[in-house]
Amino acid sequence: MDISVVIPLYNEEESLPELYAWIERVMHANDFTFEVIFVNDGSTDHSWDVIQKLAETHPEVHGIKFRRNYGKSPALYCGFKQAQGDVVITMDADLQDSPDEIPGLFKMIKIDGFDLVSGYKQKRYDPLSKTLPTKLFNATARKISGIKNLHDFNCGLKAYRKDVVKNIEVYGEMHRYIPYLAKNAGFDRIGEKVVHHQARKYGSSKFGLNRFFNGYLDLITLWFLSSFGRKPMHVFGFLGTIMFFIGFVAAVILGVDKIYALANGIPQRLVTDSPYFYIALTMMIIGTQLFLSGFIGDLVSRSSHDRNDYKIEEEI
Repeated sequence: MDISVVIPLYNEEESLPELYAWIERVMHANDFTFEVIFVNDGSTDHSWDVIQKLAETHPEVHGIKFRRNYGKSPALYCGFKQAQGDVVITMDADLQDSPDEIPGLFKMIKIDGFDLVSGYKQKRYDPLSKTLPTKLFNATARKISGIKNLHDFNCGLKAYRKDVVKNIEVYGEMHRYIPYLAKNAGFDRIGEKVVHHQARKYGSSKFGLNRFFNGYLDLITLWFLSSFGRKPMHVFGFLGTIMFFIGFVAAVILGVDKIYALANGIPQRLVTDSPYFYIALTMMIIGTQLFLSGFIGDLVSRSSHDRNDYKIEEEI
């Protein structure tokens, strides 16, 4: 099979028939063999009924129904697990992503040799309250991930080589960082394609501004796990050692100063009356705690069942 199209959705019953007809038209025009996997993320409207009707008359249509709303990442994870196409394409169900982009994305994967191609909605039909935070978010993501050529990490329209979706785990709210997940898994041939963005035709957006705040927290988590997930002692042990050393040196200086004053008959208040004593003591305690946190984290990491789960691409 050439292409699997994975479409997560939540309350999009009006757009589904039109979206599938559009996808089908593009696929037949390019002689692609394909499947469309709709993942119904706990919709409260008649989205699942629409999917069932499409599946009855179109064998290419498959559906996954969640009992409740879990989020986009779980929907993509389940869709990726079921996908069988050589190229897997994701898009949103609200008709803002154009299926006409599918042939170009397919070509970039199969002919140009990319592992992953992310869409770039250069001209957006979103309000300013959404576009400005998006630009800031993408700039931060480029800096932390090191993927300098991507301008729109959160674009739902992406194409993947099948091996990519079978070797990454999308969980929580990590769908925003699939390119970063792919890079960490060794798929570093990541490209970008300018795609057409359309105004929403039916319903309203399901995302609020809180997703940008959560996005930054997820990005920090992903950066830390990818950098220090298997070696927590390298960060906690280092910081703990530095803090303990500074606190210890400060305490020694206070003690030497007190001994010098006593030896020369210079009147001086008690060491415990000085705020610097408590600052030094606090730094030594925190340093010790950080060091022990790194040590415990290292023990947990060493006992993990996947500590030696390395992705081998080929053997001869």
